[in-house]
Amino acid sequence: MYIPSPFRVEDTDVISAFMQQFDFAAVVTHSDADGLVASHVPVLIRKAGANLRTVGHLARANSHWRLMDGRSESMVIFQGPHAYVSPRWYAAAHGAVPTWNYAVVHAYGRPQAREDTAFVKEVVEELTTRHESRRDFPWSTDALPTDSYERLLGAIVGFEMPITRFDAKFKLGQNRSAQDRAGAIAGLEREKSSGTADLADFMRRYRGGV
Repeated sequence: MYIPSPFRVEDTDVISAFMQQFDFAAVVTHSDADGLVASHVPVLIRKAGANLRTVGHLARANSHWRLMDGRSESMVIFQGPHAYVSPRWYAAAHGAVPTWNYAVVHAYGRPQAREDTAFVKEVVEELTTRHESRRDFPWSTDALPTDSYERLLGAIVGFEMPITRFDAKFKLGQNRSAQDRAGAIAGLEREKSSGTADLADFMRRYRGGV
């Protein structure tokens, strides 16, 4: 990924937090037979000391998991907020052009498929808890009859990928003046859409913003 220096992020804690927040990822693996293969799945980020790994699961009917042999490299793409930025929002609009602000992380590693039921169940339970726990009436896998739950677990395959390197790019106008960045944030907020509001909030919170 092309990353000009003002937009490069190298802080592992920042990258880890980003991946945990924007955890619906695209997993991309090369296949000799089919070229690039991509699956879009929710994932978990687990930390052990300084090491990170991502885990998730795929439908057993999705042959992508068969490429996860622990030897072939994959790229997992985490996409954050993004939106169009108008040059009219800048303090000095003369000579400026439209652009697109966004945040993205590419994580690389060699994923290993995991068919063992205990691992798959752990991933399913953790994902469910993560997304249900904040609800007033959270759903639990306990609601399923045991035989039905076991059949469902048999229809998916887990995977885990130790992350060996990152490319992280937060393109948030860090190459422009503080006035221009403030103008972009205000313009995004005036658009009154969830996407632009999310980007404005991200620009405010990230250290490269205002």
